[in-house]
Amino acid sequence: MKKYILLFALLFISIAIQAQETVVSEIKPVNIGPSVMSGRIVDIAVNPKNPTEFYVAYASGGLWHSNNNGTSLEPVLDSSETQNIGCVSVDWKNEVIYVGTGEVNSSRSSYAGIGILKSSNKGKTWENIGLKDSQHISRIIIDEKNPQELTVAVIGHLYTTNKERGIFKSYDGGKTWQKTLFINENTGIIDLVASSDNKNTMYAAAWERSRKAWNFVGSGKGSGIYKSTDKGKTWNLLTTEKSGFPTGEGVGRIGLAAFDSKVIYAFLDNQFRRAKSDKKESVNVLTKDDFKNMSVETFLNLKDKKLNKFLKQNGFQEKYRAQNVKNMVKEGNIKPSDIAKYLEDANAMLFDTPVKGAELYKSTDGGKTWRKTHKDYIEDIYYSYGYYFGLVKVDPKNSNNVYIGGVPILKSKNGGKTFISIQKDNVHADHHSLWISPTQEGHLINGNDGGLNISYDDGETWIKCNQPSVGQFYAVNVDNQKNYNVYGGLQDNGVWFGPHNNVESREWTQTGHYAYESIMGGDGMQIMIDDRNPNIVYTGFQFGNYYRLNLADKSQKYIQPKHDLGEAPLRFNWQTPILLSKHNQDILYLGSNKLHRSLDKGDNFKAISGDLTNGGKKGNVAFGTLTSIDESSFQFGELLIGTDDGNVQYSKDGGSSWELISKNLPKNLWVSRVIFSQFEKNRFYVALNGYRNDDFTPYLFMTEDAGKTWKNISSNLPNYSINVVREDFIDEDILYVGTDNGVFVSFDKGANWQIIDANMPKVAVHDLAIQKQAKEMVIGTHGRSIYVMDLNAVQQYKKVKNSDVAIIDIPKIRFSKNWGSAWSKWIEPNTPKETISFYVKEAGEYKIYILGEDEKTLFETKFKAVKGFNFFEYNVSMNEKLGKKYAKKHEDFTVVEAKNGEYYLPKGKYQLKILKGKISDIKEFEIK
Repeated sequence: MKKYILLFALLFISIAIQAQETVVSEIKPVNIGPSVMSGRIVDIAVNPKNPTEFYVAYASGGLWHSNNNGTSLEPVLDSSETQNIGCVSVDWKNEVIYVGTGEVNSSRSSYAGIGILKSSNKGKTWENIGLKDSQHISRIIIDEKNPQELTVAVIGHLYTTNKERGIFKSYDGGKTWQKTLFINENTGIIDLVASSDNKNTMYAAAWERSRKAWNFVGSGKGSGIYKSTDKGKTWNLLTTEKSGFPTGEGVGRIGLAAFDSKVIYAFLDNQFRRAKSDKKESVNVLTKDDFKNMSVETFLNLKDKKLNKFLKQNGFQEKYRAQNVKNMVKEGNIKPSDIAKYLEDANAMLFDTPVKGAELYKSTDGGKTWRKTHKDYIEDIYYSYGYYFGLVKVDPKNSNNVYIGGVPILKSKNGGKTFISIQKDNVHADHHSLWISPTQEGHLINGNDGGLNISYDDGETWIKCNQPSVGQFYAVNVDNQKNYNVYGGLQDNGVWFGPHNNVESREWTQTGHYAYESIMGGDGMQIMIDDRNPNIVYTGFQFGNYYRLNLADKSQKYIQPKHDLGEAPLRFNWQTPILLSKHNQDILYLGSNKLHRSLDKGDNFKAISGDLTNGGKKGNVAFGTLTSIDESSFQFGELLIGTDDGNVQYSKDGGSSWELISKNLPKNLWVSRVIFSQFEKNRFYVALNGYRNDDFTPYLFMTEDAGKTWKNISSNLPNYSINVVREDFIDEDILYVGTDNGVFVSFDKGANWQIIDANMPKVAVHDLAIQKQAKEMVIGTHGRSIYVMDLNAVQQYKKVKNSDVAIIDIPKIRFSKNWGSAWSKWIEPNTPKETISFYVKEAGEYKIYILGEDEKTLFETKFKAVKGFNFFEYNVSMNEKLGKKYAKKHEDFTVVEAKNGEYYLPKGKYQLKILKGKISDIKEFEIK
């Protein structure tokens, strides 16, 4: 009963926000790219009769279509309720598209979906046809002879158990569903393939996985390979102990490729540990493990040169050199084992796990028996995060030509015995999808974390097709220049910066200069820019690896705080928070499980707190870390921090003492943002995020008494987790939030919320940054790059909300004699476009006039206005007859036909009038 009450409540919230009257429906944020680095691709569907036509599925950036071999791509999923995709399949004959929503790569930002979406009109409209609680769908197979018959692989929830996972069948195009394979509530199906010579024969890869915020178990007994000989109606387990394929707790993600009903490849993430004898021993070189059981006597007898080499190469602070460390051991302050512990921070298990890793298996008898194709380990393809991969494809023309993808992409021409890399120029790392032409030798289409690549010579050279703006931003920020720059950190694509008014085009490929510039690699994280010198930038990559950059001379300095020898290692979040002090730009804050402060631009840090978390949890993911930092604009050293385990801590005295102020907030949630109000000293805002427990409730709270009491201000926000909250800098009642499915605005401190989606699809918004001089908000999305939104109209709401009609803004117009002309008749003429913003209390048809002296009409048009804010694009023209009539009485008024046939207003003063019946507003403007 409780389940149905919850579902009803969620439905009510969703209907409420859709039905609520909005005044922001015409506010259109502008996408400014960037596109060159692209974003993660999870699947590709290619037209078998015309390989220049295909659909490309981005993990969180929607579905895009190309019919010109990737020269251009157009979005086709923007009208749907999600941009999060696990797979795509197309019935090319009937032009029906099926999208399995919810990414299956199981990473930190693999967003859940809403079931299967179907379009019968090339993506103009979409219908949800079921499996809504699946959250992550990996494969859809459409029966070629009967396209109403669908076989679907569902991996299921990422963070919690659920029953809607396994294999599902539909015989009526998705109207009804039958579950035909279910293993357990932790095990779903990660891959599904059909034999080319017998479509009744299918193979399914089961994967048992369990992700928590502090731990990821990417293998289990439920993992294995199943076979069906009746198109997925019934299934049998192939990978028994006698099959030759690994079984048990260490069996991780499996990718499948079927050449025919006999020859099948399985690409395994083998999580069983390597034998100790397999470890390559270094000669006369110290390793971390050497110190774990080293005696004091042995340590003190180490040669200084040898010990110093180890300390320097492993990044020990300058104060830790051979003689200093030996003295600490001699005096009993530390043990030799502390040397190893110093390097084993909370993130080490991610990258220091000696598992067998990537293995390729082959069956030549339809899956009855399996053998590993290679003798040695396939090194440097999975590392320790094979859960993120699983790509294997076999050439439909030759069963010995097999391709595997992980960090690099490799190919084998001998059935997997040996491999060579085809990770060539212009190919990004981390591969998830590959199409191999069944007819043209060497024709490949590859999807990876950096977009789309096409090859016609079997991977020797690649074409990069990164036209869509599908960047996956974690964080954005702005500098304070008049022509300001936007900075952003992206998933697996580093940190970039570029102009706020960028317009994406292909012109840069001719000039050789792209508008955005890369300034950091890895997974790009938060960015702070010195207000006094925009060339000084603080940023970095995952797990607290931060640098101070000087963009002028391209220099950089590593500034991550370090713990002292003998102390417990610091824990750094994947997205480690940093903050430059509002009061002194030499002061930088950085959060581990403690808050660190530098008074000298990051050169030296001091911890100004103890552990502000609940102490962490045992696991292979850093947990018990700071996630958000803010400093009051009223008082230096008045600080707020949030943690991944639900703590909000407050200090009034620069970190000397801390108060836990989150006792009355919901427990065990990720604190995604803490901010001080700019208007009231004791007003704070806190956003909590339950995404990592498959809880999508929007948790947003405000306090007016420095955390003694809290008010829930999530109000009518729909069921999407909140990543960021920002306060407007002019109107204290206006708030903005970025959620996992869009950006919202409130004009009454959170009592009511309205979505801003006129020019944006439903996409995850990770960060918001406000540039005060420009009155613009930068929206960092995790899937559709960056948008810029003009705040001027929004900030006028309180002033105009009771007006029948109110003109808000007419931009400053500069006259140009080149209006309407171009240097060639074959070039599009220079046409002015000025946006006039106005507000109306009631929707309807309004008349817009441009008036000269004595209110004589020079231009008029009708405009269908919506309730709220409206934006009229005016081309600064006048009516020819009205203009000539006006000129007869005004000798200084010129009427000249431009080359494009338009008549543009000359320099002078004019009036804009907006009218409906007896209500109107009028405002003067000037063309200079």
